[in-house]
Amino acid sequence: MLTAYKIGSWLGGKRIGPSAVTTAGLVLCLCVPGAVSLGRAGLLAGAVLVLLAALADGLDGAVAVITDRASRLGYVYDSVADRLGEAAWLYAFWLAGAPGGLVVAAGAASWLQEYARARAASAGMTEIGVVTVAERPTRVLVAIFGLLLGFALSQLVTVAMIIWVALAGAGLLQLLIAVRRDLGDH
Repeated sequence: MLTAYKIGSWLGGKRIGPSAVTTAGLVLCLCVPGAVSLGRAGLLAGAVLVLLAALADGLDGAVAVITDRASRLGYVYDSVADRLGEAAWLYAFWLAGAPGGLVVAAGAASWLQEYARARAASAGMTEIGVVTVAERPTRVLVAIFGLLLGFALSQLVTVAMIIWVALAGAGLLQLLIAVRRDLGDH
């Protein structure tokens, strides 16, 4: 937390706004498929790019708070950038050899969880901060380690997608239970 504050303060001092940090993270994400397409060594580069993008994703909020530039538009942009970034990671997994159906299932399950959370908030869910096993930090870790393990043994990119799908399914179930508990008609 202290590191995010220091880096966020430094970025804010350089007049770098939160949207610029979000954009930098998105660009890093969009470079992951290109790195992976370079072959086996590209999997290592892809993992590093995912890590750097995740750091940027954590810093945009710090910059927004420190510079007093938090906005509803920035909140929406950050969420959209996160989904686009994850789409790029999933595409990279497909390029690395993961089955297309599994990649689509991973994306669909993750995006369905995020969509359900947003709709539940719109419907008045008060427990919107419910944390599941498949939050973005988990997806970041699966992407990083999946690409790293894929470097060691190419079939492990498929295992990473199976783990992503399993966690996303479990997370969606956790969220839906919380939504039912909070919004259900009794």
